[in-house]
Amino acid sequence: MKNILPDIPQFENPLVLWALLLLVPYLAWYLVWGKKSWAILKISTTAPFRKIRRGIYAYLRHLPVVLRCMVFVFIIIALARPRSSKEFETTSVEGIDIMLMLDVSGSMLMQDFRPDRISAAKDIAIEFVSQRQSDRIGLTVFAGESFIQCPLTTDRSTIINLIAKSQTDLIADGTAIGNGLATAVNHIKDSDAKSKVVILLTDGVNNSGNVTPQTAMEIAKLYKIRVYTIGVGTNSGTAPYPMRTPFGIQIIQQPVEIDEALLKEIAAATGGEYFRATNNAKLKEIYAQINEMEKTKSLVDSFPVYKEEYLQFALIAFCLLMLELLVRLLALKRIP
Repeated sequence: MKNILPDIPQFENPLVLWALLLLVPYLAWYLVWGKKSWAILKISTTAPFRKIRRGIYAYLRHLPVVLRCMVFVFIIIALARPRSSKEFETTSVEGIDIMLMLDVSGSMLMQDFRPDRISAAKDIAIEFVSQRQSDRIGLTVFAGESFIQCPLTTDRSTIINLIAKSQTDLIADGTAIGNGLATAVNHIKDSDAKSKVVILLTDGVNNSGNVTPQTAMEIAKLYKIRVYTIGVGTNSGTAPYPMRTPFGIQIIQQPVEIDEALLKEIAAATGGEYFRATNNAKLKEIYAQINEMEKTKSLVDSFPVYKEEYLQFALIAFCLLMLELLVRLLALKRIP
């Protein structure tokens, strides 16, 4: 939607206009000393010429200086980048603050997802981030401890790069869901966004940290932060896990342990939802659902729609410069 407004002249580089003050010493020099440079013939007295009426050339000799000053004025105005705006554009945008929580514990290497849980989680999270162009998004990683991998930002390339670099050996192993949620909530709680969301993805049971999940949940609830929880793992009861042994990597079957009751409790208490992802397609579908659910529209005035005006001033300066050259070389041509 466009609002038509009166023309508002502005300069992009207004400080350049101060250069116009340079005309003052130049004109002062011309009025005091500049005229003397016109003498091309020395005579003993000018008395015989005093009764002669001044012709047009007597006044025309000042025209090059006037034109030169006008050229300087128009060049300075052009350099100051004049522009006008007759309308502002009001746009509708969708924007919220989202903190992604990524479990980077050792169990995220299980291969019930392709190629494994953490790789699938990162790929789908990156796709999710790329679709949220109007949001600020941050990343919290957690295992036995937690920390902010990326603060809230609109820089898509930065957060995508940091998601891609997340791996399971970043911090001590374990699953500190409470610590991770508390870290994410503490970072997003002071945001002035109308909607604040945490997306918690884990494949385990809280077994580390000094903050209980219930405490972190109550803090999120206090600050009206919705928490969407995602439990990652197959329904088959066990999943293949690459175990390091003295003989190399061997694939063994490990039990799938997800505290679904806790994740459902956190989601219900904070106004979010719990999802269970059993494969890549299901995880992608879950992020798509959250993407559709978390949209907040608000009207904001964008920057004015500007029309550049400097070109016409530059053209005027060029024309005046050509005129000044013609006057000096033709009308005021000197005979050596």
